[in-house]
Amino acid sequence: MGTRREPTARQRRLGAELRRLREAAGFSAREAAALLSVNSVQISQIESGIAGVSEERLRRLASHYACTDREFIDALVAMATDRTRGWWEEYRWRLPTSFLDLAELDHHATFRHEVAILYVPGPLQTEDYARAVFSARVPELTADELEMRVRHRMARKRTDFPYKLVIHEAALRIRVGNRATSRAQLTTLLNSSEADDITVRIIPFDLDDFGLAAGTMTYVGGPVARLDTVVRDAPHGSAFVDAEAQLGAYRMRFRKIEAASLEPERSRDFINRLIKEL
Repeated sequence: MGTRREPTARQRRLGAELRRLREAAGFSAREAAALLSVNSVQISQIESGIAGVSEERLRRLASHYACTDREFIDALVAMATDRTRGWWEEYRWRLPTSFLDLAELDHHATFRHEVAILYVPGPLQTEDYARAVFSARVPELTADELEMRVRHRMARKRTDFPYKLVIHEAALRIRVGNRATSRAQLTTLLNSSEADDITVRIIPFDLDDFGLAAGTMTYVGGPVARLDTVVRDAPHGSAFVDAEAQLGAYRMRFRKIEAASLEPERSRDFINRLIKEL
């Protein structure tokens, strides 16, 4: 199997999980290579996502690493054997890789928990709102780049999985575009909150002692909890967090924020009042 020029975040995650299993079992890369009758360079390539791994080899490694979590191993096999070429592939080499990685993460998500402080999140953005967000980028995008990002953002609006959004009042009041854009965005958010699989909760400005509103977070569920992912904003794209200890901390953080926010019905009333103000 040949090496990849640019592995996706999903391929890198598979490699990282195999590396964690090897290190937890106390094997060196050279020892793991001997199990597959390959050299240590090939193990390094597999663990960095540059090279793929067959189901038979993956299961052999998992067995030698004494991993007995069948659901986890099956999920890794699914990642290793997946040959999906999703809609996002049409944007390869045309948009930053992080855009494609986010779309692929959405495609395989089992649920999504999100905390938004300054913007309405991508899955619930209107086209005009998304265009206003991308138009504010520095340095300024060309007209073609802007439209391509908006088109990609609209294609990413998949929410056919349980989606919990906790959004700060600041994100609802900041006029990313003009008054009409803001009103349309709030109306879309309100309508979306009525869907069976979408829960929207508001963090009002007057909530006491709320130091957790320090930044956004997106927690995306994997096929098993060990394959969950947290997406954080980074200066040059998005950063994926997948260390088990950090995932646990983010799960706890979301539960605390969710518990402090307004109930869904009160949140809908809150959004409706803001719409009337506009």
